[in-house]
Amino acid sequence: MSSNAFARRERGLSLIGLIVFGIVAVMLVTVGMRVVPTALEFAAIKRAIGKIATSGETSTHEIQKSFDRMAAVDDIATINGKDLLIKRDGGRVTISFQYEKRIPLFGPASLLLDYKGTASQGGGSQ
Repeated sequence: MSSNAFARRERGLSLIGLIVFGIVAVMLVTVGMRVVPTALEFAAIKRAIGKIATSGETSTHEIQKSFDRMAAVDDIATINGKDLLIKRDGGRVTISFQYEKRIPLFGPASLLLDYKGTASQGGGSQ
């Protein structure tokens, strides 16, 4: 077997390719470790306003107090009851929220996530 035929059959990752792959993998894991907690908090906020919307409370003050109680239990620190937007359309109450979360990555680079959600009495959440 000639060395030329052997070189054509060789496949794999070079040392430089392995280093580049490692750097990219570390960057993705680092970003993921910083984004996942904010996504979990967003899911907890959506769950909380969904429960409040289905509870039948209509008073703005009571809705805010209920959210603050749930936020204390679920460790929600990004928003509080006063940050909720509560609208009444006839007898139906719609609770919504919107906030931005900035995650510093490295140096001047950061990741900006825009979270928003809505829940209505008698309806689902979005």
